[in-house]
Amino acid sequence: MCVKNPPREGRVFCRPVRRRAKNHRVPEDEPIEPLAIPITGELDLHAFRPAEVTALLDDYFAECRRRGIHRVRVIHGKGTGTLRATVQAHLRRSPGVAGFTPGDETTGGWGATLVTLKPADSC
Repeated sequence: MCVKNPPREGRVFCRPVRRRAKNHRVPEDEPIEPLAIPITGELDLHAFRPAEVTALLDDYFAECRRRGIHRVRVIHGKGTGTLRATVQAHLRRSPGVAGFTPGDETTGGWGATLVTLKPADSC
């Protein structure tokens, strides 16, 4: 789940991540380090699990609208298409999304989705 942090140098979102060495299990009681995500109108989901994506998208879009950003490029990668399907299914249900389209050859092709957000006062 996404956690809001106080704004710091344009980065307001984080998620818990567990840093671990290769083949090393992290104990459950070990502290979790946050990962800051800049609000730039481009969200790269490669570091996230599909279960984390919907809450992250909602929080990220809300912050984009607050900052006046109404076009967002969501990079989900090509892969098997699972993450893309998760993202696009969520976008169809999201009340803050005016529309979305797959990226073109200059914006990431089918490895990205271009999202148009509704204005902050209409959500």
